[in-house]
Amino acid sequence: MSHEIELKLTLPPKALAALRRHPLIAEAPREGRACTLENTYFDTPELELRERRMAVRTRKAGNRWLQTVKCAAESAGGLSSRPEWEQPYANGAFDFSGIDREDVRQRLEALQPRLVPVFSTHFKRETVVLAPREGVKVLAMIDHGNIEANGQSRPLCELELELVEGAPTELYALALQLAENLPLTPENVSKAERGYHLFSNHALRPAKARPSRLQPEMSPVDAFRIIGFDCLSLWQANEAGARESDNPEFIHQLRVALRRLRSALRLFCPALPPAFVARWSDGLKEAADGLGAARDLDVMLDEILSPVAESGLADEGTLRLISMAVDRRDREKAATREQLLAASHGRQMLALAADLYGLQSDALVKSANLTTFARLQLTQLRKKARKRFAAAAELHPEQLHELRVSLKRLRYGIEFLLPLLPEKATVRYANELADIQETLGYINDEVVARSRLKAWAGKDPELRGGAAFVAGWHAPKIARLRKSVLPALEPILWGKAPWTR
Repeated sequence: MSHEIELKLTLPPKALAALRRHPLIAEAPREGRACTLENTYFDTPELELRERRMAVRTRKAGNRWLQTVKCAAESAGGLSSRPEWEQPYANGAFDFSGIDREDVRQRLEALQPRLVPVFSTHFKRETVVLAPREGVKVLAMIDHGNIEANGQSRPLCELELELVEGAPTELYALALQLAENLPLTPENVSKAERGYHLFSNHALRPAKARPSRLQPEMSPVDAFRIIGFDCLSLWQANEAGARESDNPEFIHQLRVALRRLRSALRLFCPALPPAFVARWSDGLKEAADGLGAARDLDVMLDEILSPVAESGLADEGTLRLISMAVDRRDREKAATREQLLAASHGRQMLALAADLYGLQSDALVKSANLTTFARLQLTQLRKKARKRFAAAAELHPEQLHELRVSLKRLRYGIEFLLPLLPEKATVRYANELADIQETLGYINDEVVARSRLKAWAGKDPELRGGAAFVAGWHAPKIARLRKSVLPALEPILWGKAPWTR
């Protein structure tokens, strides 16, 4: 058995020529000749191997046939590590006798009679050897071709950096050099998983944050690293969809990933190196800049304008404003796609992954009790929310918005630290916060929409009338919510918190 450690990077096919011209690739020695690889993946009709996160593949390279078995990969920031068994494939029959993990061998031998072809990949591979310093050797493999299943095909274009000798961090160092001016994005989804998606005809779906994986025995820095990689995975999972799909939920969840990262950075700030905090306070803001405009216009259309249009009462001015909003939203989506394709976006993801891997904590922080740290930090977040509550007493929109932001940070903190807290009471508390946050969000969305529509209307009488009609349509609900939101929040912020003893 070998243990494969690789960093997978995707890139647009139009960037292949630039990748081949990059000095790091162009000046490196070739590992053999470029070859075409024909791969067929097998599974049972019920996809039992996929269920167990295993893959069985045959590969034809020239006249040579190979059989490969892979088990589940631990993947974060594009870097994956997994056990792999490879051997010659002869006589059109699998041979699993050489697999030295008994559980894997027995499972495959039991399923072997029912293994059938499921999907295939066909691509050209070019391999060069990167040896930036003594003791470091990396294979850089450029793969360009297609994934095929059930008569359908999807393009495949990626760069794999496979570690032969050296530390895994060397893969990130090389990737960051390449990403200085190339649009490389770290990829956690394997070719096999993409093949299964195609075989099952599953459209790309927006990903949502997964439950926290913290354990009480972790140090605060180790806890932050896990949260950071989970947020980065959420960023990665929605980035591809935001580039390829018109579904606004991809951009929304991508922004959620960045907001959660920024919240986690603030939450764990006392335990993190100051240089790391300073770098990524700015870096995450930079990554998020420009991604919000399309989502904000989607929200305005869905929450503010569409209900008015669906009422059947909208006048011509309102309908014109809706048409303007759709046009501007579509232009902002195009701009967002361009931003996601820029080299700087993938470079930020790679840099964050590299820094998360390299995070170190001093002895004092390493020995800190994570549960105690969690209680202290959540108490501080609630104190900040109380201050925002007091400042919002006059119900000014800006102060209500700041209150909403403080509640969101408190809720994210609770979600991150939930495994350390009493689950039932804490979930109930977080849900109560979410309800108030949603109310404050609607109030803020109406304020922002009213200002934007007024600016769009200018001096046009019909458009000004439409903007006034939209504001009037929402006014009764807004007035009711503004009156009730703070009284509803007060017992949540001043009652007993589930994380206190």
